[in-house]
Amino acid sequence: MEFADLFPALAGMTWKHLVMIFVGITLIYLAISKKYEPTLLLPMGFGAILVNIPFTSALTQIDQATGTEVIGALNVFFDAGIATEVFPLLIFVAIGAMIDFSPLFRNPTLLLFGAAAQFGIFLTMVLATLMGFDLREAASIGIIGAADGPTSIIVASRFAPQLLGPISVAAYSYMALVPIIQRPIVKLTTTKSERRIHMRMDANKKISNVALILFPISVTVLAGLIAPSSLALIGFLMFGNLIRTCGVLNSLSKSAQNELSNLVTLLLGITIASTMTAERFVQWETLMIICLGLIAFIFDTFGGVIFAKFLNLFRKEGNKFNPMVGACGISAFPMSARVIHQLGQEEDPTNYLLMPAISANVSGQIGSVIAGGLILTLVPLWG
Repeated sequence: MEFADLFPALAGMTWKHLVMIFVGITLIYLAISKKYEPTLLLPMGFGAILVNIPFTSALTQIDQATGTEVIGALNVFFDAGIATEVFPLLIFVAIGAMIDFSPLFRNPTLLLFGAAAQFGIFLTMVLATLMGFDLREAASIGIIGAADGPTSIIVASRFAPQLLGPISVAAYSYMALVPIIQRPIVKLTTTKSERRIHMRMDANKKISNVALILFPISVTVLAGLIAPSSLALIGFLMFGNLIRTCGVLNSLSKSAQNELSNLVTLLLGITIASTMTAERFVQWETLMIICLGLIAFIFDTFGGVIFAKFLNLFRKEGNKFNPMVGACGISAFPMSARVIHQLGQEEDPTNYLLMPAISANVSGQIGSVIAGGLILTLVPLWG
C-alpha cells in the first residue's frame, strides 16, 4: 500500500495549505493574546485550519471508495446561514438590541457623521474598478470600509460570493484593529488644539419613550420607501432596537444582546472559514482585496474627520465639534468611540468625549447599513 493511500492528507498537503493554516493560527493568536474580536477571530482562525487539511470532512468531499458525495458540516452551515443571509441578519437584531439612540437624539447633528464617514466606500469602489475588478466585485470590496461585518457579508454574498472569504476576513480584521488603524490617522489629520476641544452634551435632557419607539419604525419605513433592497438590513437592525425600547420585551432584549449575539457570531465565524480554502484564498487577488479594504477603512475615517473640520468653519467658538468625533462615523461600534474618548483623555484628562463619540458611532451604524442598501439597489442598475 502506498504512502498516499495511508496518509492522503499528508500526501495532498501543499505550501498553500500551510500558508492558510498559518493564517488561522495568526487569527487565533490575535484573538487570545491581543483580545482582538475574540468571539469572531477565534472561530474564523480555527475554521481556517479545519478547511485547509486536505480531504477534510468539514467540507463536502467525494468518497473515494463509493464515488458518492459526502456533504460537509461547514457547507451545510454556509448554505443555511450565509447564502440565505440568516446569520448576518440575526447579528443585526443583536446589534440593534445593544444600541441606545437617546444620545443621538440629544445632538441630532452628529447623525451627519454617519454619512460623511462612508466616503472611503465609494472611493475604494472606483479604485477597485480601475484595478480590474468588475462593478459588483468593486462594490463588495468597497463596503469593507463601512467597518460593518454583517453588511460586508450580505453585499459580498449577493454580488461576489467567490470573494466572500477575503472580504469577510478583511472586514472583521480591520474592525478588530480599529485602535491601531484609527489613532495615527486621527492624529495626522487633527491639531493638538483641535483634539482638546470640549463638546457639550446635555445628558439630563429627557427623551420620551414614544420618540425612541417611533424612531426604529420611522427609519424602517423611510429606508424601505427610498431603497427597498435595504429593508432586510435596516429592518432587522431596527427590529432589534424596537425590542430594546418597547419596554415589554426586556428578557428578549437581554437574550438578543447576549445569547443570540454570542451563538450566531460563533457560527458565523467558523462558517465564513469554509470559504478560506487555499485554492481560493492564496492568490494575488486576495492581497489586493485586503489592501483595498484598508484604503476604504482609512478614507472613511479621514472623511469623517475632515467633514467635522468643515462644519467647524460655520460654527461659533465654544460650539465647535471636536474633529476626532467625526472618525466615529464608521460602524465599528463601540470600539471607535472608545478610541476617540481615550485620545481626548490623553490630550486633556478633563475632556470627556464618550457621549458624542458614541452618538456619532451609532449614526455610523445606521449610515453603513443605508450605504449597503443603496449599493444593493443601485449597482444592479449600473451594470
